[in-house]
Amino acid sequence: MSVTVEADTVPRFGIGVKFRFDEVRGAWVVLAPERLFLPDEQAVEILKLVDGQRSLGAIVDDLAVRYQAPQELIATDVAVMLRDLADKGVIRL
Repeated sequence: MSVTVEADTVPRFGIGVKFRFDEVRGAWVVLAPERLFLPDEQAVEILKLVDGQRSLGAIVDDLAVRYQAPQELIATDVAVMLRDLADKGVIRL
């Protein structure tokens, strides 16, 4: 079941999910119960902004300024990624 992601949606990591830099792998990882995700560079930059307080709109604004990219494009990409992770139980929306 796919979750709707709106500009005022505040994403947070699911229960038992950790996002951290793994020294052994030399990469950022998402650790979930019995699962490990290796996010790509774009996903890492988005996940670094998921703090349970920032809304999707605030995350998009930050990324649009940082990367000088159109907000509409970033909003679509971020929403798709967060929805996919929510469907997998990694992110709560």
